[in-house]
Amino acid sequence: MTKVTISDVAKEAGVSTMTVSRVLNGKGELRADTRKRVMRAIEKLNYRPSAIARSLATRRTRTIGLTVPDITNPFFPEIVRGAEEAAWQAGYTIVLSNTVEDLERETAAIERLEDNRVDGVILCSARLPMDRLLPLLKHHSNAVLVNRAAPSEAIGTVQIDDTYGTMRAVHHLLASGHSKIGLLAGPPASQSAAKRLRGFIDAHETTGQQVDTSRIEPCFPNEDGGVRAAKALLERHPRLEALVCYNDLVAVGALQACAELGINVPDDLAIIGCDDIRLASLVRPALTTLRADKRQLGERAVTMLIDMLAGRSQPQTIIIKPELIVRQSAP
Repeated sequence: MTKVTISDVAKEAGVSTMTVSRVLNGKGELRADTRKRVMRAIEKLNYRPSAIARSLATRRTRTIGLTVPDITNPFFPEIVRGAEEAAWQAGYTIVLSNTVEDLERETAAIERLEDNRVDGVILCSARLPMDRLLPLLKHHSNAVLVNRAAPSEAIGTVQIDDTYGTMRAVHHLLASGHSKIGLLAGPPASQSAAKRLRGFIDAHETTGQQVDTSRIEPCFPNEDGGVRAAKALLERHPRLEALVCYNDLVAVGALQACAELGINVPDDLAIIGCDDIRLASLVRPALTTLRADKRQLGERAVTMLIDMLAGRSQPQTIIIKPELIVRQSAP
């Protein structure tokens, strides 16, 4: 089947191709009857404008690049879902890159999004250090970071207040009578991990508790990382009373480690996760955790970026405070 071209529409409507282009792009002064004639020709011929041609004319592709560090982590698909819904409503398409917790993959993904001429980028939980991230972002005229502080005023950010959340978790454990608390701290390259560590330390210091740094164990942010880190920490501190975990997957791994070691949760050891993924309420005992609206993170990041693209607003910093959800693992 022969593809209908803009020239075919112009011939059918009895106008120039420039006039058809003006109708499609909503530009220029045109008589109402001319516009109607062109629209009738478009409908009759079932003409669909070329996205490539339109992007060349407008210098916009109506695409947004989005990177996540691990699409298998249930925290990130919810963000993607929110971002995609907001983008769809505004007539944009999401180009998704999964960087698999690898700094080189993350670098390549950001560079390839530039090659793909996306209108803007949203980087979710970017792991790159600032001295590597900032030069890459300078090649994108519009950018929003999720769960990462903005390195300049030209970049927007939507963040969960991880410091506040971890302080809430520690205060809950202290109020429940637990004084020997450990932290499965997550990956060292994560800014969220750094904020949670800050909250862990601040909660102890503001309540007059001594922080024992040997109770802090870094870990990969999944179940296997949680199993290994929990076992290592409990081997060093067999009398530990509670664990605060980097995320719910790490907390699930800690639950598994406790089952293998014959430790009862919560009677022997209380455990708190973070993110409130669906699995958190399904495991037994169900996880006490910190909840933030993950879809809202994606939606607000996309809305901010599109407003920046349209010149309606400047980059902003949006902070969302998490809520402590108390369940059986740390009542």
